[in-house]
Amino acid sequence: MKLIHPILIIRVLSTILLIGAISFLVCIPVALIYDEPLIPFYGSAIITGIVSILLRIFTKKADPEGMTSRDSFLTVTLAWIIFTLFGSLPYIISKTIPSLVDAVFESASGFTTTGASILTDVEILPYSILFWRSLTHWIGGFGIVLLVILILPSLRVSGYQMFSLESSLKEKIHPKTKGITLRVMMIYAGLTVLEIILLSLGDMNLFDSVCHSFATVATGGFSTKNISLAYFSTYSQYIVMLFMFLAGTSQVIYYYLVKSNFRKVKHNEEFWFYLAIVIFAGALAFSILLVNTTRNPEEAFREGYFQVISIITCTGFANDDFILWPQPAMILIFLLMFAGGSTGSTSGGIKMARHLIVIKNVRNAFVRLVHPNIFPSLKLNGRLIDEKTNTSILSFILLYIFVFAAGTLFIAMNGADPLTSASSVATCMAGIGPGFGTVGPMSNFSGIPAINKIALSFIMILGRLEIITVFILFGKSFRRL
Repeated sequence: MKLIHPILIIRVLSTILLIGAISFLVCIPVALIYDEPLIPFYGSAIITGIVSILLRIFTKKADPEGMTSRDSFLTVTLAWIIFTLFGSLPYIISKTIPSLVDAVFESASGFTTTGASILTDVEILPYSILFWRSLTHWIGGFGIVLLVILILPSLRVSGYQMFSLESSLKEKIHPKTKGITLRVMMIYAGLTVLEIILLSLGDMNLFDSVCHSFATVATGGFSTKNISLAYFSTYSQYIVMLFMFLAGTSQVIYYYLVKSNFRKVKHNEEFWFYLAIVIFAGALAFSILLVNTTRNPEEAFREGYFQVISIITCTGFANDDFILWPQPAMILIFLLMFAGGSTGSTSGGIKMARHLIVIKNVRNAFVRLVHPNIFPSLKLNGRLIDEKTNTSILSFILLYIFVFAAGTLFIAMNGADPLTSASSVATCMAGIGPGFGTVGPMSNFSGIPAINKIALSFIMILGRLEIITVFILFGKSFRRL
């Protein structure tokens, strides 16, 4: 019995490349409208399409139904790497980002919905390239949703079953994965279209509305302006703020709302915990800005809540330079980089459900100290969490902290100051975008060494794939029959 089936994996990757080739073609109408060169997109589509066809011919006898969980783990990881590499082609061909390392960094940031950029002036880019940057967010965001609520649970990754659609819910939706995917896609697309319409009613033109909606719903953060949302009106900032919060909410919640199953929403602990954290952290930022700066109440409220929601949901948009905020507010923003939105959303980070489970573990520990003979159960959303799942979740958080520490040390060893090192790793792991130091919200990642850009590109992919998906490839259990 083979541990992995390379032919099957290559077959699936050929389909991934075909999707990539089609994605390039979507940008051609934009290039035509603005009378820009077409070669960056049809050239990328031809190269990607040829590779896809050759791989498909090579694997024509493969039967994807024979894939094992090992094959699936490797395929998921390779899919994101391949998307990143081929997604850099438009930047290289158009010479907007001639450096391979920089182009790969920008592509990785797009598909992982991170929003970190090496570009010093995005406003001089062709419209078609700006559209491609935002489209990579939208494609990657949908892929993340499918990964967390469909793919990982189906692979029986310990700790992910609880984040998936309930088995009974899957049966009600459709017995096949295609049915679930279609409904998730409709919700994702519906939020995007609604935001485009609302932004178009303000000071954004249609192009800016589309690009910012792609980035918001995917919790990405690429903007068409150098100063991000600070360029646009208060109205636009409030609309983006609202949709960042909605994007950080689990797709499962929207299904319940569509089905008028308000009881399920009412008993979804993660959603209410997420809402409470946003309200509390936003109020704290608002208070700090109001008391310690000359901002009026509306400015303090808007800027405080906007940045808090942006960081918690790992979107990375900015309407102010938070590295100039009072120190307590800066500390708050840094801590929120480890928060994350809801599971089953496009946000990154540790996620609210895991934080909630840690809190419940601490609570149970105190109960046992006071009442040694009592062994309280651990539940989330009314469902019992077994010891194996609980251990897996706690292990994930420890592994997350370990990767953060190791990454920070590596970046610091290659010339970055401690603040820049820590924040760049934290923001790339969580898929946020801006950090502190030289990579602040009104700055970029262009000045860091190439070796650090490569490392951070890997960290983006590692964080987006929930770490364990990649680490499991190197474990003994992966190689064991």
